[in-house]
Amino acid sequence: MNAPTAPTLLPGTTHNSPLLHLHPHDNVLVAKTALALGQEIPELGVRTRAQVPAGHKIAARRIAEGEQVKKYDTVIGVATRDLEPGDYVHSHNLQLVDYYRDPAFGADVRPVDYLPEDQQATFQGFVRADGGVGTRNFIGILSSVNCSATVIKRIAAHFTPERLAAFPNVDGVAAFAQTSGCGMSSPSEHFDVLRRTLAGYARHPNLAGVLIVGLGCERNQVDALVDSQGLQQGKLMRTLVMQEVGGTRATIAAGIAAIESMLPDANAAQRSTVSASHLKIGLECGGSDGFSGITANPALGAAMDILVRHGGTAILSETPEIHGVEFMLTRRAITPEVGQKLLDRLAWWERYAAGQNAQFNGVVGHGNQAGGLANIFEKSLGSAMKGGTTPLRAVYEYAEPITEHGFVFMDSPGYDPVAATGQIASGAQLICFTTGRGSMFGSKPAPTIKLASNTPMFERLEEDMDINCGVVVDGKLTVPELGQQIFEQILRHASGEQTKSEVLGLGDHEFVPWHLGIVS
Repeated sequence: MNAPTAPTLLPGTTHNSPLLHLHPHDNVLVAKTALALGQEIPELGVRTRAQVPAGHKIAARRIAEGEQVKKYDTVIGVATRDLEPGDYVHSHNLQLVDYYRDPAFGADVRPVDYLPEDQQATFQGFVRADGGVGTRNFIGILSSVNCSATVIKRIAAHFTPERLAAFPNVDGVAAFAQTSGCGMSSPSEHFDVLRRTLAGYARHPNLAGVLIVGLGCERNQVDALVDSQGLQQGKLMRTLVMQEVGGTRATIAAGIAAIESMLPDANAAQRSTVSASHLKIGLECGGSDGFSGITANPALGAAMDILVRHGGTAILSETPEIHGVEFMLTRRAITPEVGQKLLDRLAWWERYAAGQNAQFNGVVGHGNQAGGLANIFEKSLGSAMKGGTTPLRAVYEYAEPITEHGFVFMDSPGYDPVAATGQIASGAQLICFTTGRGSMFGSKPAPTIKLASNTPMFERLEEDMDINCGVVVDGKLTVPELGQQIFEQILRHASGEQTKSEVLGLGDHEFVPWHLGIVS
């Protein structure tokens, strides 16, 4: 079970071949373009035995019933019947069967060629009083409970572009409403996760000022939230409680006044040149297809390898989406303890998802199936590639502050808004989101950069997509070359260049803290 390599063609073929051979040990091939029934495959000396959509798989040789099917030299299931060369291979004849995977803690750890500080890349960021560095300059409003959600939205809505025109250095006033905070067990794991998430946003470097609004009778009391999370109230960190202020309209008015008092100081913030070592990048994928693990995910992984060399931090998450390929990460763990912590989180998920028709138990979404991914092992194979190849330095709980530099893992569901919310709460100042189907996602206060896995989708949805990774399959760029371009674009967005999702105004409704009732 070797680490994934760059996609290749079958021996003796050219870039005009309709097939990709991902590893010499593979017994399946990936269709670059849709294959017709009966289409001649000269490389195999056969004709296709079914219609095969782009990104899907065909058998490269005879595969016996019960034999392991390998992609990128990794087992993605077993054949449920005898397969002949040219047969279409997908969920109808491929069964997910769990098998032992040696974690081999640390076996693939390789030294990182870190760049000296004076050679590290730079970007234009906002340096905060606590030493954190922001890529954006928002004022944020948080609700301690669902009961204050409408109020914080009304406060934020007051600050139209016209009213903010006098404060050009402020990116906006964003309301982070949520649907919990009461009617829940406290103390509990869910309660701790919620408070940790709210605190992570409250101290986020992309927020110049913060207002927290509560109702007054909720379990998640504002004062207790502030005290338990070590938040410091002051001119740029304010709180309001509706039952104490005088109700809905009085709290909206008081909230508007509080934000207005913060705006001059927030506007005084200026970008300055800082090292890329300050960057923490959240890595997401959603609406994946058969090309995601060939183009977008490994190219993003290559960009993260560059970021790590420059001292930055790459945050891989979505724990159900490493199920089946966790050895790719445990073999890179810097200590057995780090590797075991990852396995412990997977064991928690196995208990959590027991008996559920959930992704962890093999069932991937409709879009993933349509895109060519038969089961969770195949999806995980691509998902894990976003983390690159450098050592796994730490494993964090959901929304836990990330202090380690380098490649790290943060536990989360595979549900994109929940995972991204946790990464931002952990300190990510940007999200890089790969997609093969075309996810329409954005986030605040950390913007999202979307990477398309294939050219047809990128061209169809160019208004939403930032980077076309289909150029790898098109033969225009190699994975390392594209990785370098992605890294350079990350620096531009970190310096203030708007992403497509920012231009479209996305991100106001994507704050979704993890409810432990969500199974993914």
